[in-house]
Amino acid sequence: MKVPIRIRRQPDRTSRPTYQTYEVECEAGNTVLDVLNKIQWEQDGTLVYRRNCRNAICGSCAMRVNGRAILACHNLIGDELEEGHGQITIQPLGNLPVIRDLVVDMGKFWAGLKRVDPTVSTTNLPERESLQTPAQRAKLQAAANCILCGACYSECNAVVGDENFVGPHALAKAQRLLADNRDDHTQERIQQYTQPNFAWDCTRCFNCNEVCPVGVQPLNRITEIKQTILQTPDLVESTPLRHRHTLVDLVKEGGWIDESKFGLQVVGNGGRSLPGLLSLVPLGLRMILKGKLPAPWHFKASQGTQEVRAIITAIQRKP
Repeated sequence: MKVPIRIRRQPDRTSRPTYQTYEVECEAGNTVLDVLNKIQWEQDGTLVYRRNCRNAICGSCAMRVNGRAILACHNLIGDELEEGHGQITIQPLGNLPVIRDLVVDMGKFWAGLKRVDPTVSTTNLPERESLQTPAQRAKLQAAANCILCGACYSECNAVVGDENFVGPHALAKAQRLLADNRDDHTQERIQQYTQPNFAWDCTRCFNCNEVCPVGVQPLNRITEIKQTILQTPDLVESTPLRHRHTLVDLVKEGGWIDESKFGLQVVGNGGRSLPGLLSLVPLGLRMILKGKLPAPWHFKASQGTQEVRAIITAIQRKP
């Protein structure tokens, strides 16, 4: 069958992107990479993209097809035609600057990984190798599967909002280190991962889980980091930690969130942060003018408050 393949072209970093369509004779069982190879070898030798192993191991051929990140060597043309309702559009990964055509500069991606210090660190080196039980190894397996293809980073909404966010790939590797019994820098890592641009900046959009080609489920790994942080005593209460604690406390108190208290407690630190309180004034005024900020005395507890409180209390008592 002949399939029109629409590809985003960009000769260099500063050029404006354009789209070029190629008619390619292919079969439903061909991969996207097979089709790109046919275009480059038979129609247009100027087309640039990355490839290497052809076995969904190296991650080199990650790109966007029909608006989502995939591995070109893994996804089939037939599936993509069905997903795209008879169309196939190929673009470079998102959230990364384009070098040329489908090749992106992975500098920010690797910088985020470096910030979590992704290697096991220990001051007590064994005389021989460090042995692990199957149970200890199982805790690391999901994150260890990561091939660093960049698909999750491409689709990450937190990176869209703040390019300083380390990225879901980096946090998946961070979780692996927190779970590794051979690493003895756990406390230092927890202190780092609770800072801005790390675990608490994740928007929980699920995009990383949706596109990960090897089942790492980065959002799940990020959630595990958060749980580790929350179970760590004596941490200095940062704004993200206060956000989480205040949310639970207010729901426990009234069954849902009293918005008139929430901002004051989280951003204003219960009235103890003058800069935080002042930052709330413009937003507060707009909310009052729009009728979206009820007076504290208008707040009514949920009819299910007692049941909600009992559930939260039971969970908090669990070891």
